[in-house]
Amino acid sequence: MAKFIIDGGHPIRGTIRSSGNKNAALPILCATLLVDGGVWVRNIPRIGDVETLLTLLESMGMRFAWQGAYDFRPSSSNLVDRPLDACLCRKVRGSVLLAAPLLHRFGRVELPLPGGDNIGRRRIDTHLMALEQMGAQTSSTRNSVIITAPRGLTGADILLDEASVTATENVIMAAALAKGKTVIRNAACEPHVQELCRFLNRIGADISGMGANELRINGVDSLRMDNQEVTLGADYLEVASLMVLAAITGGELTIEQVVPEDLRMILFQFRRLGMTAEIRGESLFVPADQPRRIQPDFRSAVPTIASSPWPAFPADLTSIALVAATRMEGSVMIHEKMFESRLFFVDQLFDMGAQVVLCDPHRAVVVGPVELHGSRMHSPDIRAGMALLAAALAARGESIIENVTQIDRGYERIDERLRLLGAKIERSG
Repeated sequence: MAKFIIDGGHPIRGTIRSSGNKNAALPILCATLLVDGGVWVRNIPRIGDVETLLTLLESMGMRFAWQGAYDFRPSSSNLVDRPLDACLCRKVRGSVLLAAPLLHRFGRVELPLPGGDNIGRRRIDTHLMALEQMGAQTSSTRNSVIITAPRGLTGADILLDEASVTATENVIMAAALAKGKTVIRNAACEPHVQELCRFLNRIGADISGMGANELRINGVDSLRMDNQEVTLGADYLEVASLMVLAAITGGELTIEQVVPEDLRMILFQFRRLGMTAEIRGESLFVPADQPRRIQPDFRSAVPTIASSPWPAFPADLTSIALVAATRMEGSVMIHEKMFESRLFFVDQLFDMGAQVVLCDPHRAVVVGPVELHGSRMHSPDIRAGMALLAAALAARGESIIENVTQIDRGYERIDERLRLLGAKIERSG
């Protein structure tokens, strides 16, 4: 099992370029199944989840050619109707995004239950209820869900029971080629959802309302590739993670090719935690001189950093925000509203000297600052893995993080890139 060996206490300094948005890459790759022909997808992050999805698509007959390290052209002209590889589907949550495209292609899909991070229950009911409103029939076996639409899908006025990102993306792809008009209410509006909409519009879809929680989609007869190009925007979750690494190690970092609009709420909440950064055009500059003081609420009340649907603070950043708080003066409550297992990684921070009170599965109070010291840890999921890596880089002494393939799923060659910034990190196994 691969592991990182980290000698902590060394500032992260220098310049780094952000990777393409992982959460935009997965739905856009699935959306290429809606038509024959090829399209150039640029700035693809070479991470574990993308590689797993590409292997899954290739097993179904998709062909693709890489041009350089990050740009490639997929073609689904030779796609065949064959069972999806259950082992691959269990490795990546994004496999659920194949439901709508394969339903359009073949009128039926048997989808093995998707995997991904073990952060609590991750229901697919929202996907199924929405597709049923569009005319699909659903049933299930022990390990899969079967969706059929032999007569095709029909537009509907759909109110999602939760603002699920992947459910919104599935319904968008379903509605793009459905008969008639679809309205999606309580839609997720994260940047990667917007990127999917822009891509589909570029190849002939008719989607309006991007960036809001109500989308209107007029179904079209067909989509066209015509060698269109799409360039993925920066992964704002990686940008935020790198900012934390620099801030809590006392480093000075410039992160290039960011999307400033995607960082507004993140930077606002990070300021409350005692971390600042400056937008410089399309770069983010993190100074070495940080406040390192948590801003109390009115009348010195303990503040709360809570996750909520976009454009509020992303749930995927609660883990690393919690680690950052251990290095700041003051107290804060971290409230992860969505997933009941997301915060359980804090048990491993106790051994490093962190002062954290896990109130319940969704809330933790952090008291800082503390001097973290090296420890042996295990990465349970992508975001907790990056949070533990941040703690190890800020700690004194040696830390070992096992199961780092979880980190690799969402952060590209993170050990190599951090070494170029002065981190003392080695991969073993």
